[in-house]
Amino acid sequence: MIFSAFYLKGQPANCIFKQPQIVINFGAGNVSDLNTEALFNYRRVGSYCPTDGHYSYTPYTSDCFRGDWLTLPEDHTPGDAAGNMMLVNASPYSGTFLKTTITGLKKGTIYEFAVWMMNVCRITDKCPYPLLPNIFIMLQTPDGKVVMQFGAGELVRHNAAEWTQYRAFFTSPLAETTLTLTMIDTNPGGCGNDFALDDITFRECVKVTPKPVVTPARKVPAITKQQHPPPKPILKRKTSEPVKKQLQVSQIAKPSIDSPRQPVAVIKQKPIVFPDPPPLLTTRANPLIKQIETEAGEIRINLYDNGEIDGDSISLYHNNVLLMTHVRLSDKATSFHIAIDAAHPHHELILVAENLGSIPPNTSLMVITAGTKRYEVFISSTEQKNAKVIFDLKE
Repeated sequence: MIFSAFYLKGQPANCIFKQPQIVINFGAGNVSDLNTEALFNYRRVGSYCPTDGHYSYTPYTSDCFRGDWLTLPEDHTPGDAAGNMMLVNASPYSGTFLKTTITGLKKGTIYEFAVWMMNVCRITDKCPYPLLPNIFIMLQTPDGKVVMQFGAGELVRHNAAEWTQYRAFFTSPLAETTLTLTMIDTNPGGCGNDFALDDITFRECVKVTPKPVVTPARKVPAITKQQHPPPKPILKRKTSEPVKKQLQVSQIAKPSIDSPRQPVAVIKQKPIVFPDPPPLLTTRANPLIKQIETEAGEIRINLYDNGEIDGDSISLYHNNVLLMTHVRLSDKATSFHIAIDAAHPHHELILVAENLGSIPPNTSLMVITAGTKRYEVFISSTEQKNAKVIFDLKE
């Protein structure tokens, strides 16, 4: 097999990583399910060729679906005997395929998160225009605060088995040692959208303090008495002579007109770069419904069905990355948090209607708490029009 690495975020400066503190390699044999709750669009099976909307923990896969998949004689973990990988056959509807609890992290510590993944579909004429897996990964505290989130992008197909590592860095909260890991395939199932993952690791970063550079002192030759210049004679002024208080013109420094000015350093703010928007955001209008300026801190957002509960379902994108999908709105809040600060001064939320409910259009209520202020945003979305809400850090 071919191994390659793809780095999603630059390694922190002066950082040496310890051996993995947490490793998820899916064990060997019939192990317990890592998913801590029932999933909406996925279910576990025991097959080494799971069908649509199913996943399995298996040490191999062979000749699946008349050769549409690559044959994998083993998982990714080096040196294990009959070790499992997680094998996922995408659901017809996008959604979460892994949601598990991570325990034992140190508080306020820099970690590297890493996972190995591959597309298991062959490049064939039967699937000339594949719908590739598009993986979104998120770490949250037990109360829903996002600690890390990133899109790994699409898992491309290869002619042979090729594992790729995806990595990101985060700082664990000061008040939590337990986080929830969520992995979502944001594309619905179709030809080309089947994949495997293995060896999820968390490694602690140890900061290295560079040693100070000591410059040896320069030796100054001793000055002998013969080298001292003779003292200048002291001239005494006659007491009757008036004191001249006027300064000589030559004593006053004048700026030179021709002298170049010292350059002034200009600090440019880094542009905010979002990933490319998915088709649901480019094929529909995205009118701005509300723009809010707020102080640094935490923004709490609750989503409800507005008016009569009629089965409205939505997806929500944060800065062009899928945050949640196929959420059925009701009179009970669907809640999440966003941190806004100097490093993350701009946030865009786009609400997408997955259906129109029994009473069109899709209507929802977004209740926002930002600092000491509370906002109620009434949203109406259709299959042609989304709804955008923007948050900016107040200068």
